[in-house]
Amino acid sequence: MTEILIARLPHAVGLPLPALGTPGAAGYDIASAEAGRLGPLERRLFRTGFAIAVPDGFECQIRPRSGLALRHGITLPNTPATIDSDYRGELMIMLVNLGVEPFEVTRGMRIAQLVVARVERVAFRTVDELPATARGAGGFGSTGR
Repeated sequence: MTEILIARLPHAVGLPLPALGTPGAAGYDIASAEAGRLGPLERRLFRTGFAIAVPDGFECQIRPRSGLALRHGITLPNTPATIDSDYRGELMIMLVNLGVEPFEVTRGMRIAQLVVARVERVAFRTVDELPATARGAGGFGSTGR
């Protein structure tokens, strides 16, 4: 099991650590350390009260919670957001309200989920021509025909 160090900042007192909602969940629920209102089409950062040390060779992806997205239109404008292994600041969650009604975030509300993923290092090699495939350069929607 991979270990991720986590520091509870002073404004996270009483908040739960990121946790799985069910034994089969892929994402660890993250709670907001602050309350705030999001108007329709408004976006802002919400503090979590935690900083983490992601091991080399890994990243943490911050993803929306499906229930908030379905019921209220609350999502992340840059999903999945990436927490790099060399970042040591507070986890901040950028939310956007795509709904038509204002939305209230309360302290302790689960607002996002964190997924840990391996990062593969690669080397890019410049070539004059790429190998051919059946798809070729077909872009958006080209495989649905």
